[in-house]
Amino acid sequence: MNNFDQLTFDHAPMGLALTEHRIIRSCNATFAAMFGYEKADLIGQSFRLLYGTDQEFHQVRDIGLAPLRQSLPYSDERLMRCADGTRIWCRFRARTLTPDDPLAQAVLSFAVIEDKNSGPQLTNREREVLLLLSQGKTSKEIARDLSLSPRTIEDVRARLLKKFQVKNVAVLLARLSGLSG
Repeated sequence: MNNFDQLTFDHAPMGLALTEHRIIRSCNATFAAMFGYEKADLIGQSFRLLYGTDQEFHQVRDIGLAPLRQSLPYSDERLMRCADGTRIWCRFRARTLTPDDPLAQAVLSFAVIEDKNSGPQLTNREREVLLLLSQGKTSKEIARDLSLSPRTIEDVRARLLKKFQVKNVAVLLARLSGLSG
C-alpha cells in the first residue's frame, strides 16, 4: 500500500477491519480508537475481544451469511465492547472476499450510531434486548436466549418504547436505523 492509500485507510471516517475467520488481520486507526485500543494490540486478536460475552460472539456468527454467500454486502446494528468495558452501539457492515466461505476473509466497517452523551441512556439489558429485537426475534425467543421470563422481556420492551417515545417496536427499529425521525 502506498503512503496515500495508507493515510486514506487509517483516517477513514469509520472503523475498518480485514478479518480471516473472525481474527483481525488489519485495521485502521479509526477502528482502534473507536474501541480504545492501539492498532498493534488488535492485530491477531479474535473479534471475541469486542463482544461482551461468548454468547453474543457466537450469536452473531451466522447472521448475514446468506447475503455474503451471494457476494452481497450485509449490514446491521450491534452492541460492541470497548477496551475499558463500556459498550457502544454500532452500525456494522460486512463484505466477504470469499463467498464460498464468507468468514474466511471479510472487510468490515463500524460506525458509532450514537455517542454516549446523546439520546436515551440504555441499560445493558435494554441494549441486549434491542440488539435481539433488531435481529427479528420475538419476546419468547429473546427470553430463551437470555434465560429470562417472557414477561421480563415485555417489561424491557415497554421501557424502550417509553424512552424513545414510540408506539411500537417497528417504529423504534426504524428510528434507530435512520429510516424515520
